[in-house]
Amino acid sequence: MLPNDDKGAPIVSNPSQAFERWIRGAFVAMNSELENLYFAQTDRANVEKIGSAIKSALRDEGHDHVVELWREGNTGDGFESGFGVLGNVGMYLAALRRHELTNPAREQRSPFVEASSLAMHVGASIGMAPRFATAHLSTHNRAIDGVRKSFTNLADEFLFIDENTRAILCFQRAAEELRRSVKLGVSNPVSDLPLKAAADALDEAIAINDRLFANLNVDRFFYSVRPYYKPYRVGRSEYRGANAGDFSGINEIDLLLGLCQASDPYYAQLLVDKMQFMVPDDQQHLRECMRYRSLLDEFLLLIERHSASEWFRRNGAAFLRVCDLYAKTARQHHDQLVSRFIAQPAKSLDEKHLAAITASGPPLETLLRSLETLRDYRTAARRSDLVTRCDDLARLRVALR
Repeated sequence: MLPNDDKGAPIVSNPSQAFERWIRGAFVAMNSELENLYFAQTDRANVEKIGSAIKSALRDEGHDHVVELWREGNTGDGFESGFGVLGNVGMYLAALRRHELTNPAREQRSPFVEASSLAMHVGASIGMAPRFATAHLSTHNRAIDGVRKSFTNLADEFLFIDENTRAILCFQRAAEELRRSVKLGVSNPVSDLPLKAAADALDEAIAINDRLFANLNVDRFFYSVRPYYKPYRVGRSEYRGANAGDFSGINEIDLLLGLCQASDPYYAQLLVDKMQFMVPDDQQHLRECMRYRSLLDEFLLLIERHSASEWFRRNGAAFLRVCDLYAKTARQHHDQLVSRFIAQPAKSLDEKHLAAITASGPPLETLLRSLETLRDYRTAARRSDLVTRCDDLARLRVALR
């Protein structure tokens, strides 16, 4: 274990502490000033030739901190210290990308050699992609004196970070309860208890997301928050942007309920792509879930002999409630966040900006099709071009009438 300071934070090297202070202070101030300059323009997506002096200061000050850490060659002992350094250098590179000081479309390799080297060193040492991850700004975003890490001091960014973290914690809680239910088995009379707890967690996630979508400013989110989640190069490799789904809980729910299957080529590729953006504990939880028979498959194996049993009917009803609430979260994400906060604002963009608006890299139309596919898996929608669990869920519903 690392020794802790008087605030309970791990004690790390002086260069690490200095970089941390800069990320929490001057870095936030400079990004905020630039965002206000961009937002005041008629073309809010334009960042060229705006705030050049601020951009240069951000680039050079961050570079000085990175070089100190890179030369030191010691990012601290243990996961928490290395993870913090990875997040800080990743946020620095993400800001450089946001302000067009680097762009993978015009470069074969990152022009920021020391930052790339540091990120690759730390990422390889802890088993993660060498860029900042969702966890850096959500579940592992340590607050100091009430202030958590962020790119800017904009109210809408803090709203997004806080509510997104609350929702992630709810999904993680639901996944944990489903793991308990799988280990008990659907014929266990007490399996309804973890299923009910999972449903309660999803119900809370829905309320959190409703609150977020009601209060988040569409333009501020689109123009001032999302741009920090763009792809960027580390060394020669381009890494997609972090997104809110880069935690194992959501995929654990997919697999444990049985709405998605790790043997499905489409879904398996998604898991492979996401794994490196998850913290190591999440990676382990996800691997564990791939070894379980899903709850839906277990119910279907028992349906012929036990559909009239009291435990089957009670646990089956609790299971279907979880599925229904999970489907609601999937529709909510797609129909509110994706449609209202991404697809609709994109329609007003000048064509020259369209290629760079998605955090995950592919063109917007490709991204939307991919998100629709995930929504339809999770809602068990009937589609002629996709095998979902629509018929299997219908069969269970009929058996419980």
